[in-house]
Amino acid sequence: MSTVRDRDLTRGARRAGALVCLLLALLSAGWIARDLTVARHGADVWWTWLGDARRPREDTAWATSPLDPLLVLGALATAVAVRRGAVPSSVASGALLSLALATALLRTPLTWTLGEGRLPGPDGGLTAQARASALVQLALAVALLAVVVADRRGGRAGRHTRRPARGLAAVASSAYGVVHAAPHGADAGPPGRPRKGPATAAAVLLATAGAAVAGWEVHWWARIGGDVYRKGLLGDASVFGALLQPPVHWHALVLALLALGAAAAALRQASWARPAALTAAALLSVHGATALAFAGRTGQFGRLAALPAGARLELATAAFVTVAGLTALIAAARPGVPDASADADDVRAYGSAPDAARPPHAPPPPSTLPPGW
Repeated sequence: MSTVRDRDLTRGARRAGALVCLLLALLSAGWIARDLTVARHGADVWWTWLGDARRPREDTAWATSPLDPLLVLGALATAVAVRRGAVPSSVASGALLSLALATALLRTPLTWTLGEGRLPGPDGGLTAQARASALVQLALAVALLAVVVADRRGGRAGRHTRRPARGLAAVASSAYGVVHAAPHGADAGPPGRPRKGPATAAAVLLATAGAAVAGWEVHWWARIGGDVYRKGLLGDASVFGALLQPPVHWHALVLALLALGAAAAALRQASWARPAALTAAALLSVHGATALAFAGRTGQFGRLAALPAGARLELATAAFVTVAGLTALIAAARPGVPDASADADDVRAYGSAPDAARPPHAPPPPSTLPPGW
């Protein structure tokens, strides 16, 4: 049995991280509620997220994209996971860092695209409000990073206090008549670390899907040229979609980067690989499903044979990314390695009573019991 102990995330850090997650969710939820108020019909917001060009009820612009409801759900799920004491500290820290990184990467281009003042349609002050909201979310992402880093630095000084416990566990494991609840060498590693099978599956799926998304970005850069591609990468009024929507090529490259990074972590079976894989898999699933829903809405599946080869390949890639993301999501959600430090003190003795049963993996008792047995 492994004697590796989890580096604790203190209760104060968990509370602070959960509070920041709730603030992130609240900001995005507020913009979704705003879009619902200006929509002609409530379903218009949904169809707008799927790429349908619908106009809001007033002379204004949409603010949200499919990333916003995903950010709300991800922030709420992270807050719940962090507040649960049963979640290992490595997994809780990984969830906070994954949410912070995804938020920072997807909100960063809004700091300059919303500051240009050339976006069509928004009413007075709306662009400034959206930019301020993006800046606040970036600040909250930095706060999440600071919570984890500060707590880890503060916990280094106290790590030596846990070493005697490992030594006692080693002595107890060699004592006669005292056995551990589980055999030695089972699932060695820090608690929360993904098991080898699900980690390998998630790594292969995320790496393949991330490479497919990145491959299409290389294709578009070569096809439309660097100048046009740069507009979709850094943002431009001609490719404007919604106020809080990142540029299309920036979005795709961020997805590819997150997927490949999570795949590398899962391949190494890092302790933070599961939340990183969950984040990347959820983003990939929504990205592919949105493309498929738009294709179905526009009737592309009904005339699939008449579509150009490139369009059919794009649909096939979207279907693969969706399936790979969902499968990786299931693999990453599998339980990881349990906390072995709790089992280190969970020992059982036998022979103290005539009817005491001998635990499994225990040697038989001596014929003559020593004093104090």
